[in-house]
Order: sequence, then structure tokens, then C-alpha cells
Amino acid sequence: MLTVDLNCDVGEGCGYDAELMGLVSSANIACGYHAGDEETMRKTVDLAVENGVTIGAHPGYPDRENFGRDVMDLSASEIVRIVTDQINALAEIAKTAGGKVTHVKPHGALYNQSARDPELASVIARAIADLDDRLILFGLSGSHSISEAEKIGLRTASEVFADRTYQSDGSLTPRTDLKALIQDQETASTQVLDMIKYGRVRSVDAIMIPIIAQTVCIHGDGDNAANFARAINRALAQSGIEIKAIDA
Repeated sequence: MLTVDLNCDVGEGCGYDAELMGLVSSANIACGYHAGDEETMRKTVDLAVENGVTIGAHPGYPDRENFGRDVMDLSASEIVRIVTDQINALAEIAKTAGGKVTHVKPHGALYNQSARDPELASVIARAIADLDDRLILFGLSGSHSISEAEKIGLRTASEVFADRTYQSDGSLTPRTDLKALIQDQETASTQVLDMIKYGRVRSVDAIMIPIIAQTVCIHGDGDNAANFARAINRALAQSGIEIKAIDA
């Protein structure tokens, strides 16, 4: 049977976390820099533990005003500090709740920048490995985030997106583009099944490109996040694909 991890970005104050936790296998929890705080981290970790969902740190740039979606020019040492500080903060909370952090998925601009920039990807991967080499890095499928982590032996999960469109080079369509987001549940479900079953995705230029889909992201900040998650759950079940966390 085919299996896939279904992950969601949560703890960002968008109000859908409780619903989503019953529909996903992994949770990427905001660690206070781009969104969230100690209280939201505790509440979100508790939800994950209650639902048997694996816990991941979702570190972003210290940029709450722009939700971590603006690129910041930070030194390598600063990148290491913000990544490790955020993972450590969540790990302490998870430990007190009887859980543990099993993966790390950078957020927003930090995620997209590291996918394009091998130097930044390497800094992030080494920061994670130095902190705990058992952690799994969630990164954009086919990007530098994955290849640089693999170079140092860090475990990875190639991530694809249910609700985002792709460029012909395998990158995500920038959010500034009107075609960046997929609003229709059927289109999103079809894209997910194509990526999992056939290892391909149709770009905005109508070109089929190869892709590895080990974990599928559903954004938790969309108005229809829970409905999208339910639709994708149904599509996976109907195709005989089991939802299972990477580290399970």
C-alpha cells in the first residue's frame, strides 16, 4: 500500500488547528518568531499529542509584521541562532507535554530562500544536525534544501504542496502571482494524487515535471484549510493511499 505523510502549518493563530489535527499526520508548529508564542505553542503541542500527530518545529525569520514572508539579510551565525532557538523552545514545551519534536520545516521566506540558495540550505541543515541529528528536515522536493541536508547525512522528507502551483523548474509559483494558490478542492486533490501515484506535477506552463512526494503540505492559514484537508483525505482513501507520519 502507498503511504504519504500529510502535514500542516499550525500554531499561527488562524483558528483551524483543532479541526486540522484530526486530519493530518504531522504538525509544523510556529515557534514565536513569525507567529505564535509560548501559550499557542503549548496549546498546539497538546492538540498534537492528543491526536497522535507528530510534532515539528516551524522556525521562521523574526518578522511578525510580514508573517515571516519577507527575506531578511542575516549572517550564517544569526541563521543558526534563530533556527536553534526556535527548535529548542518548542522541544522544551513538547517534552513537558509528553511529546517530542521529530522534524523541522522552515517557514515562509526562510523556506523558499533555502530552497534556492545552497549556502543557506547548508547552514540550516548543519544547524539542525548539530542540535539533534535524529531530526528530519522537511524541504521543497527537488530543491537545495533536500540535497544539502543529504550531503551531511541528515534525514529528509521531500515536501510537495496541495494548494500551491508549480513553475516548470520545480519551484513554487511566487505568492505575488495570481496563479500561486489553488482554490479548488478537486484541483488540489488531483494534483496531490498525481504527485504521489505518478511522481509528477503539471506546471503553470502545462508541462509535466517529475517530483518526489513524501509529505504533502496543507496550509493552516487559509479560510478553507479544514475543508481542503477533508477533501484530500477522501481522495487518498479512495485511492488506497494511507496517511502515515514519516517517523512512524
